Amino acid sequence: MKRIIVDFKKLTPEILSLLVDKYPDGYLDKDIVVFKNAKNETVEAVEVRTEDIIYLVKVGSNLVNSMAAFDLDDYSDDELNEPISELPDKTASEE
Repeated sequence: MKRIIVDFKKLTPEILSLLVDKYPDGYLDKDIVVFKNAKNETVEAVEVRTEDIIYLVKVGSNLVNSMAAFDLDDYSDDELNEPISELPDKTASEE
């Protein structure tokens, strides 16, 4: 099974949807996986899985805020695999 480390900047609506489904009330300390990356830096992440990929999503305040505000209906099918940081800001266009 393939493992992919995902930073917030590369987080897609599809992966965020998996996180929200797995942790609907947010993740707890016990859900955080701590490991050393290839640069020997300590990384904290939460894990979500698909049939063939394990995603380790780095934790941080951006992730918490995105999970709290996430609604899959805000994204079209062609946006699901695009990094959220590269998509137009939905809230700014709604105001």
